[in-house]
Formats: sequence, structure tokens, C-alpha cells
Amino acid sequence: MAPTRAEPFNDSSALVDFVINQGNGVKGLSEMGLKALPRQYIQPLEERMCMINIKAQESIPIIDMSNPDDPEVVKSICEAASKWGFFQIINHDVPIEVLETVKDATYKFFGLPAEVKNKYSKEHSSSNNVRFGTSFTPQAEKALEWKDYLSLFYVSEEEASALWPLACREQVLDYMRKSEVVIKQLLKMLMKGLNVNEIDETKESLLMGSMRTNLNYYPKCPNPELTVGVGRHSDVSTLTILLQDEIGGLFVRENNGDNWIHVPPIKGSLVINVGDALQIMSNGKYRSVEHRVVANGYNNRISVPIFVNPRPTDMIGPLPELIKDGEKPIYKQVLYSDYVKHFFRKGHDGKKTIEFAEL
Repeated sequence: MAPTRAEPFNDSSALVDFVINQGNGVKGLSEMGLKALPRQYIQPLEERMCMINIKAQESIPIIDMSNPDDPEVVKSICEAASKWGFFQIINHDVPIEVLETVKDATYKFFGLPAEVKNKYSKEHSSSNNVRFGTSFTPQAEKALEWKDYLSLFYVSEEEASALWPLACREQVLDYMRKSEVVIKQLLKMLMKGLNVNEIDETKESLLMGSMRTNLNYYPKCPNPELTVGVGRHSDVSTLTILLQDEIGGLFVRENNGDNWIHVPPIKGSLVINVGDALQIMSNGKYRSVEHRVVANGYNNRISVPIFVNPRPTDMIGPLPELIKDGEKPIYKQVLYSDYVKHFFRKGHDGKKTIEFAEL
């Protein structure tokens, strides 16, 4: 028998009003105790997890960072970025209490009343750099995703102190500060793998000139098999540093195949993935890989990614060191802000965004 759909929201405008305009998000829907998923969240059959092959025995690499100068660690990280585009790091320099504190702050923010969170929505936020929202790009999506988020674009400590929500401000700033050491270590290793041995100020700014941290909240979902937490996509960042909780639900597309691999939560670890900007700058040597998040019928889940990006005003393209010896560029130079705008003007669609930069 076909699953029943939720009665209160047969009318799309009522759903948009409740979820988006009033700031209740999908958390509000989840807490209503709906017995069935509103139809606006029902994904096309080909996007549902039941339609994909999960490779249970496979795992992305898990790399011990306790000795980051060890050539074997450098080699493992460069190989993981080339083959998988994803890896987990353990024994890194971000203290576990910093990770636990930012997870607690995420729950604290999403536990605030809807009218308080709604002050940070697109319609009400005093800055584009602070944004509470739901799904991905609701106005462009055929079906909505089962996720709420708070997005914080870092400009300065002063702006963060003035504009970021008190419930999570200091915790996110601390998480970003403490992660910077690890980000610089990883970028140094990855550049070494491209024979770029010197990261001067210009290069550092190109690789990590801007940062955004998202607090993601995936509440319990009725009929999780019919929807997604996040649809198939690759990130537009240089690197993404992801903190996930113990629930799990992140899946990565296997190298050149139709199989998907679960990324198991490991306490204290960080999940690292290559973004499109690094795929472009490495001229395809490092791979930005499709990933997705499943909805969960039993548990609320959170994750906290830091997106390490070029600055919006930067031109990105294959690094000059890579093409000076006659290697053919496979990407053109593009303005990073144009690339990001292209990503956000459509729903999640796998790896299609990269076509924007292809020659």
C-alpha cells in the first residue's frame, strides 16, 4: 500500500509559512509527531537511498595525524585526496573538548524558540553572513530536504561578536580557531603532493582566504526512506572539515562507481573532504566527490562543517606551478563568487557544478 501523506500540509503555502516564514523548520514538523511525510519532501525515486547500492565492507581511509611531518602521513593524505576525495583524521590537534562543546552549542541553538531562530532567517537577519534556513535552496528545489541549518560566514571577531547568536558564538569561534592549525597542516601536505613546496601569503589566501561554518540539524523523520537529509552534491570549498555526531548517515560515492560508502562516526575524529575549488586548482589531481546524508526515523542528528574557501573575489583555476611544464589545463579561470552563485541557484545535482569551470 502506498504510504499515507501528512494531511495538515497538503497546501504548499501552509507548509512554507510554517517551516520557512515562521522559522519552525523541519524540527517543527518533526516535533508535531507527523505520522507521514509531507509530500513536498518526497524525493523522486532515483534520489532515494533504497535505490542505491551500499558497499558495507568498504571504508574511506582513516589517517593518524599524531605525527604530521611523517612522510608516510603526507603520502597517505595525498593518496586519499586523489583516490577517495574523503578521509577521516584521528589524533589531530583540535582538542576533543572543543568538539564536544561545539556539538552542545549546536543543540542549544536549535533548541531555541522558532521566533528567536527566525531573527537570523534570510528575511530578518541583519547580515548575509548569518543565515538560519532549511533544506538547501527551497525556491529552486523540486523536493525539499529534511534539514535545518545555521550558516556563519566569518569576516572578523568583531562582526562575529556583534552578529552571531549568543547560544553558539564563542563555541564556533573556538572550533574555527583551533581547527586552523589542522587546516594549514593539511593544505601544506596537499600542496607538497602537487610539488608546490612554498605556500606564501598569496597562495594561503587563495586556498583558505574565507571560511564558513554551518551548524546542521537533521531531526527525526517520518518515512525517512522517502526523503533525504542532503541530496547528492560535491562541496564548492577548497577543503571541508566535518565534525559529525555519533548517529551516522553520511554516504560518499565510491571512486568511479555507483556504490555508496557509509562514513562511520569515530569519536574525536574529523572527516575531511576535497571541494571543487581544490579539484580545479589541482587540475583534477585531487577529487571533489559526491556525498549525501540520509534521513533518520529514530534519532536527531547534527553535524558541524567548516568550509575552507578562496575569497569571493579570487580567480580560481589550475595552479600555475602545475601547468608551467606543459600540462594541459582542464579548467578555466573563474571568479570564485560566480562559481558559488552557480551552485546555489539550483537544487543539489551531483557533480554538475564543476562543469561551470570546465574547458
